[in-house]
Amino acid sequence: MGEQKDRMLRGELYRDNDPELVADRERAQGLVDRFNGTGAEETGERDAVLRALLGKLGEGSWIMPRFQCDYGYLIEIGANSFLNYDAILLDCAPIKIGSDCSIGPRCQLLTALHPMEDHELRRQRWESAAPITIGNNVWFGGGVIVCAGVTIGDDVVVGAGSVVTRDLPSKVFAAGNPARVIREL
Repeated sequence: MGEQKDRMLRGELYRDNDPELVADRERAQGLVDRFNGTGAEETGERDAVLRALLGKLGEGSWIMPRFQCDYGYLIEIGANSFLNYDAILLDCAPIKIGSDCSIGPRCQLLTALHPMEDHELRRQRWESAAPITIGNNVWFGGGVIVCAGVTIGDDVVVGAGSVVTRDLPSKVFAAGNPARVIREL
């Protein structure tokens, strides 16, 4: 493994134009293109492509096209989970989705981070990433955005259009921008 990929996986600043990372993204994009190009009746082909693309796809889980990701191999999805249309998972760090989750249409899970204070590093295209972890039996309404480094507990509901910028405990309903706990469930 090259230095930039190693740095990315450790959550350190890295350059995404590294040839190894470019090759990994091209491989993933080829599989994503195959997945998104399947017909409605080609569920077996979709499943096979997802199993080649993702780090883990639990039994009974499925994703609707269009689907987008950076690398694929950093995404783990538990059993019986569902990602609706137009999911975007920027997996520069691990994304773990538990079992029995329902992710609404146009949701985004974004692990990528860019330097805020060091303008020169940002100009030079340095970036880092922080993992996203989603517990079991979580439901996201449409258009939810989960930011880098967030952990969401079990049995959580996040209202449509919410932007989750910090951790959410188990058994709560959260909504808003930024998302906040509205009530316990």
